[in-house]
Amino acid sequence: MYLTGFADEASKGLEGQIKATKALGWKNIEARAIDGMNIHDLPQDQFDRAADALDAAGIHINCFGSAIANWGKKITEPFDSSLAEAERAIPRMKRLGTKLVRIMSFARIDGNAPDDQMEEERFRRLRILTNMFLDNDLIPVHENCMNYGGMGWPFTLRLLENVPGLKLVYDTGNPVFNVDFSKPEPRPHQSSWEFYSHVKEHVIYVHIKDGFFHLDKNSMEYTWAGDGAGDVRRIITDLVKSGYDGGFSMEPHMKAVFHDGDVKSEDQARFDNYVEYGRRFEKLLEECKAGA
Repeated sequence: MYLTGFADEASKGLEGQIKATKALGWKNIEARAIDGMNIHDLPQDQFDRAADALDAAGIHINCFGSAIANWGKKITEPFDSSLAEAERAIPRMKRLGTKLVRIMSFARIDGNAPDDQMEEERFRRLRILTNMFLDNDLIPVHENCMNYGGMGWPFTLRLLENVPGLKLVYDTGNPVFNVDFSKPEPRPHQSSWEFYSHVKEHVIYVHIKDGFFHLDKNSMEYTWAGDGAGDVRRIITDLVKSGYDGGFSMEPHMKAVFHDGDVKSEDQARFDNYVEYGRRFEKLLEECKAGA
């Protein structure tokens, strides 16, 4: 079991990301953006410098938080961009010794019925992407987000049935703001525990996020892990009881440091928030272990 996180939430630059990771005493980062650009999109010379800096700091990239097939990619559009991202990611993952890559299942087709989401084309594309990684001894993990698989747990299970070798990264906070398309109208928002309980045998990695969805404002309020509606404590306790030995990756999404009234720069506030989020999760994890 290990701790990691989307350190681009602590700092845009890699130096700050490394600093935040070391402040927590951790040795892993889930790489997403460096200087505002996804790690698979960095110019080669910039990637090479980043890889050297990580080596020098003794920090490992445990997962590529890629944009492959994510909620910004439409299934009705050409497949080219996700294929190109995967092709760029593979040699970079090998350079960094990274085994996991986060992928998705393309954006929902808003306005279409749940059973009218071009499933077969999604499955076809995901099989191609999955095999690209598996053929290189790498492991693609699907995240339940604003994509086909994130429409509800039955959609994730259908995806797994049709894409051999695909595994899951489970995000505790995403169900809170996603409608459950497996339920009849008027559709409720998803239950994080219900979703998790149906897919947990396929989960090999976990994103930690939490919060409340405010229907009156149609917006999400992100909180410290365990303080929201994401069933974080219950899920972590169950994972520990089940012998889970994978990673927990912090993704705070919080825009302010609630505990600190001092005036700080935006950069310092982001850094402090990420570090405190990690420290609070360490405490929560120990409490879950004690209660397991």
